Amino acid sequence: MLINPKPILFSAVQPSGNLTIGNYIGTMRHWSSMQDKYECLYCIADLHALTTINKKKIKNSILDTLALYLACGVDPNKSIIFVQSQVHQHSQLNWVLSCFSQFNELSRMTQFKIKKTQNCIKNSNVGLFNYPILMASDILLYQTNFVPVGKDQKQHLELTCNIANRFNLSYGNIFTIPKPIISRNGSKIMSLLDPSKKMSKSDPNKNNVIFLLEEVSSIFFKIKHCITDSENPPKIYYNTHKKSGISNLLEILSTITNKEIKILEKELNGVLYSEFKNIVSDNLSKFLLNLQKSYVNYRNDEFFLNTIISNGAIQARLKSEETLKKVYSAIGID
Repeated sequence: MLINPKPILFSAVQPSGNLTIGNYIGTMRHWSSMQDKYECLYCIADLHALTTINKKKIKNSILDTLALYLACGVDPNKSIIFVQSQVHQHSQLNWVLSCFSQFNELSRMTQFKIKKTQNCIKNSNVGLFNYPILMASDILLYQTNFVPVGKDQKQHLELTCNIANRFNLSYGNIFTIPKPIISRNGSKIMSLLDPSKKMSKSDPNKNNVIFLLEEVSSIFFKIKHCITDSENPPKIYYNTHKKSGISNLLEILSTITNKEIKILEKELNGVLYSEFKNIVSDNLSKFLLNLQKSYVNYRNDEFFLNTIISNGAIQARLKSEETLKKVYSAIGID
């Protein structure tokens, strides 16, 4: 009796600095449980990171990121974990897909538009403009069925599907069209001091961000000074339009305690904002201390980490080469 193969899931994180609680809640928290349901490929996207990262730090950042993957429950015996630059097929497919991508659709990408609005587009490199094509290559190379994304990242996956459909229309069904997996809550954690924008590890004001390797004293300080609102008497409930700061803290607390937001709203009825912040800080500190302990154990064993990277590259190359051969054959350059 034939056993149906598991659907393929692809996800990636840039090793461009210390990952945040937003990265964990938006994507990484799901990775462990997904391993039993999907054939998972977890990529450390170092080529994407070249648009921003200090090149001298990238090697250590790769190992840091891998150790965090493992601390978050990713199992190299269940999943393929690899470094993007060690699988040359990503760059090869990237050029092919760039010939099936349109300038106007890349110009509409949110990150590019933000840079343009901030008047810093003159100082931006071409990699920033082209990176959605490399992202499409990452996904399509493995005949991916599902991609876990935050609500703000859905646009990138839609572009991937557009490129794949455009190629398939010309050359047959070469690429699988991926579908998004978007979690109901917590898929987008916001800045602590400006909850109108997404929390970002590249934010120049580090008081906007909680890092996964944050010290406890720093967590309490940042949560204490984060934005709430002036409603009087203070009420704790979820409403991203009226109470964006409170809603953001509820998202964080809900995720790390595994409690529904509606349950938390009842438990926090009548609680002052200052006490609410202490509750969030206490729970977040305990959660991150456990994760950090696991991280340190993995990070101290560089031989183990490098072995995972080497094995993952071999597996990823084998899978990606199958797709690249089909693509090259279809366009007549095999």
